[in-house]
Formats: sequence, structure tokens, C-alpha cells
Amino acid sequence: MKNRGLEISFLLFSMPLLLALGGCSGAHGDPAAEAPPPAKVIPGVDVTFFAVEHPEQYPIVTAAQYRAPSELIATGTVLPDIARTVPVITLASGRVVDIRARLGDTVQKGQVLLRVRSDDVAGGFDAYRKAVSDELLARKQLDRAKDMYAHGAIATQDLEVAQDAEDDAKTTLDTATEHLRLLGNDPDKRNGVVDITAPITGVITDQEVTNAASVQSYSSPNPFTISDLTTVWIVCDVYENDMTHVRLGEDADVKLTAYPDKVLKGKVSNIGSILDPNIRTAKVRIEVPNPGGMMRPGMFATATFFSTEQHTFTSVPASAILHLHDRDWVFIPSQGKFLRTQVTSGAELPNQKQEILTGLQPGQQVVSNAGTLQNAIDNE
Repeated sequence: MKNRGLEISFLLFSMPLLLALGGCSGAHGDPAAEAPPPAKVIPGVDVTFFAVEHPEQYPIVTAAQYRAPSELIATGTVLPDIARTVPVITLASGRVVDIRARLGDTVQKGQVLLRVRSDDVAGGFDAYRKAVSDELLARKQLDRAKDMYAHGAIATQDLEVAQDAEDDAKTTLDTATEHLRLLGNDPDKRNGVVDITAPITGVITDQEVTNAASVQSYSSPNPFTISDLTTVWIVCDVYENDMTHVRLGEDADVKLTAYPDKVLKGKVSNIGSILDPNIRTAKVRIEVPNPGGMMRPGMFATATFFSTEQHTFTSVPASAILHLHDRDWVFIPSQGKFLRTQVTSGAELPNQKQEILTGLQPGQQVVSNAGTLQNAIDNE
């Protein structure tokens, strides 16, 4: 009886476990029951398409074809023409006692720029006065020798010696006189101060001297540098992949940042043979006449180079271009909506037209009043 009771208890305890194992076995046998539901694909919204009420209120125009030479625009700086830049040098060493011109002044050729107190001048006058005395004595001796030779008192050889001494004394005197003149002094007016004058007419573009400073002859830095600004250089950086648009001898239009309404004509005179290894650009030099001195060294300028070949571009009304987020856009009609497309604008054309370089082809239709359409889109 006791054993039978144990069997019944074990049977009752085992039945829940058997039912649980049966359920797990059934679940593993049906994998489709655990699969996720099928995905529902919702089509995305194209944010470049815009729909507005009454699209017929926005007139449509057709982009036209425009032929013109391609243009390359590069920024540059105004620099003096090196061939027209002359240093002011002094042949006398000494101390500056007077400065009569400053950096940026316009000076004339022969104008006194500064005065220098120099011991070289004192030595030059000493040699000059000795040369004058020696030449005077040699001339008297020659005159005496000629008189004695005429009376047969001396031989021809003695006359020749006196003539040679006079010639040597005259050469020494001429050299001493020229030395004083090179120093900037008049031999007839004894003066220990040297006047340094301007060698050309122009603008002082560099000054390396002050009052009471010392200057050395034939040494740098030079006291002043004068530049003739009747013709200046515009030096631009042109990238390597744009070098095909620039050729020697071709014309270029130059606009100054200070005078944006004036267009100056220049000519490409040099293209650098060595590229900058950091930014891959070459220096392009444009020579431009400087009427009235309006172009000053250091000014920023924009140079436009024109290709000799004609290319086809697209032109649209200027009102068809929308300037948004520092970019240019046009609206192209498509199935009752408007597609906003980015374009690259070029030069302004006559009759309020705008050149399109990329993003639009001739024959495509665009909205003529892009600003009005954009306002309507923002208000919705």
C-alpha cells in the first residue's frame, strides 16, 4: 500500500512537467508564428519639389542660348613696377641733419630729400684745394719752361717734363672736382653738408632713415625708394587647373575694390614658371596704366581673363534667379509643381539678363519671378 501511494504521488508531480515540455516542443515546430509582421514602405518626400495654390500665376520663360568667350576671374594686389622703382643712394657717409620728404610723398626729379653731414666732403675739399694749388704751380713751371725754351736756355726734354707735370696736375684737379660733384657739393662753395636729391619723379614707397640717423655710402638699406606709378602691376594667383585660360599678351579687365564702377584695361606681361607648392597657384602679372595715380600699391583688385574661343552658355532673366543661402537657384515647372534647382551664375548681360554657367541648359523652362514664388512657399 505504501509503494502504491508513492507511485501515485510521483505521477501527479510529473504531469505538469510533461505538459510544459510538450508546449515547448510545439513552439519550436512553428517558426512562422515568431516572424515579424511584413514591413510597410512609405515613399519619401522630395523636399526640392514645391506645390503652391494657383501655379498659373507664376509666368514661365524659356532659357535662351548665349555665346561668349569663357571668363576667368582672379583676385590680385596692386604692386609698383620694379623696372620703375629706383633706390635713393648716397655716396657720402655721415649723419642726417635734415629730412625734407617722407614715406608716401610725391617728389620731383632733383628735389632735395635729405641732408647729410659728412667727413667725406671735408676730405674731398682738402684733396680739391691741394689739386688746385698743384695745378697752379705746374702751370707756372710750364710757362717758365716754354719761355726758356724759346730763348734756347733749356732742352726739349726739360720742356716735355714740365708739360707732363702740368697734364698730371690737371688730371688730379679734374678728378677731385668730379669727386665733390658726385658727393653732391659745388667745388666753388665749401660746405660740409651733402644734399641727397631724388633721381626720378615718383612716390616714395620706402623710407629707411630718420633724423640724426647715420647713413653709409653704397650700403643697404637705402634711405629712400622712389617708384614711378604711372604704370603699375596687378599680380594675381591663378590655380593650376585654370592656367589654360591665361595667355601672354592677352588683354584683361581690372576692377579695384575701392572703385568697383571703373574698369581698367591691362595686358598679361608674365606668367610665373614656378607654382606655389602649398596652394598650387602661379603668379600672373598684368601691366596696367595708372591714370591720375588712382591705383595705389597694396590695393585689392579683381582681374578678368577672356578666352579667345567662343563657348555656349545659358541666359535667363535676372528675376528668375533666387539668391538663397549664398547660392543661386531657379524653379523648373514639373507636373504642376516646381523643382528648385541650384545653378551657377555668371556675368550680368544686357536687358536685365543673367548668364548661367552650370545647372541649366538652353530650352529648359523656369519661373520668371523666383522671389515671388519663394515667398509664396514660405507663407504656406
